[in-house]
Amino acid sequence: MTTPDTVRPAPRAFWADARFLLGIALIIASVAGVWLVVASARQTAPVFAAARTIVPGQTVTADDLRVVDVALGSAGDTYVSPASLEPGVIATRTILAGELVPHAAVDDADAATTTSVVIRTAGDVSDAVTSGSVVEVWAAPAEEGGEVGEPRILVPSATVVTVTKDDAVVSGEDVSLEIVIPRADVAATLAAVSDDSLLSVVPVAGESR
Repeated sequence: MTTPDTVRPAPRAFWADARFLLGIALIIASVAGVWLVVASARQTAPVFAAARTIVPGQTVTADDLRVVDVALGSAGDTYVSPASLEPGVIATRTILAGELVPHAAVDDADAATTTSVVIRTAGDVSDAVTSGSVVEVWAAPAEEGGEVGEPRILVPSATVVTVTKDDAVVSGEDVSLEIVIPRADVAATLAAVSDDSLLSVVPVAGESR
């Protein structure tokens, strides 16, 4: 015969066990976390990409850009968007066509350390020299008697804006280039142009456009 002192309590339902409830909570949290990661990865934001190659010192306008929707996550603030493009900014480095435009590649025009000049070369230029190419500018001074002095590097690093060739010139192919150079090199470049030095450009090895 069972007495009251020997009656055992009925076992608790398994869903009332704290470990069971904790396990369920962890599963729900894990599923929610995965869902949030997937949802975040699918979210896109509009940012600017270069519609054409933009060279240092060039004023960046909406015509130079196109809007693309990309999934950047937390890196979205790194790139220029329609909402963050300031009027009158200039490129501080070459931005290739199709490249997303980072804020670090543009700055206020007052911060410009470069400017553009137009030069004519003494002969043809390599087909590798196109808009966005980085080149060295060499100058050989004209001397008395039609002699040419020893060539020297005039500008160690210039960025090509445009290349214009005139095949109709009788004396040979006439090539003019608009180039972006550091302001510190402007005086020497203009002096070389005015004293009829023979100018040439050479692509800088290893530099991509």
